[in-house]
Amino acid sequence: MELLKQRILRDGKNLGSGILKVDRFINHQVDPELMDACGLEFARLFAGIGAQKVLTAEISGIAPALMTGKYLNLPVVYARKSKPITMPHEVYLTVAPSHTKGNNVELIVSPEYLGRDERILIIDDFLASGATIAGLVRLAQVAGAQVVGIGTLIEKSFEGGRNLLSYLNIPIHSLVTISSMDAGGIVFAD
Repeated sequence: MELLKQRILRDGKNLGSGILKVDRFINHQVDPELMDACGLEFARLFAGIGAQKVLTAEISGIAPALMTGKYLNLPVVYARKSKPITMPHEVYLTVAPSHTKGNNVELIVSPEYLGRDERILIIDDFLASGATIAGLVRLAQVAGAQVVGIGTLIEKSFEGGRNLLSYLNIPIHSLVTISSMDAGGIVFAD
């Protein structure tokens, strides 16, 4: 997606160690027009998979998931990283390593929002190692739901996440794929 690629080149920063800072337009300050365009593209890519809900992780996945849900006319559920008092005692919970936080984070979903036999589309900001998305897949599977597609804004193909998720045998679409971040640069795959 050329619009996202140009925005990464203009406002993204390679911080080294595989960290791409996109705070200016995706995950601290959000560009609603860009997220709207990304949601429309995800809706086009996943129109035929029969998803019934969109699932993402708090917080950076919410904006693209919400816009995707808007265009597919689907509810959006996000895995929380801490359990509020309004959530039932029994929850679906998994742990996934956070690349940017440098530690493990909990992903928690209430059973009332993720049900047996539901067809789930996962949308997130990054596909890097695949650990967070694998955590979302585990949550869906524990609920008895079926993951039918995965979409990410940015894939860092050099971190191998797509290979980790290949066993799912479902469509995985990234709007932009970065093949290298060596020497402070950002190299996009064709």
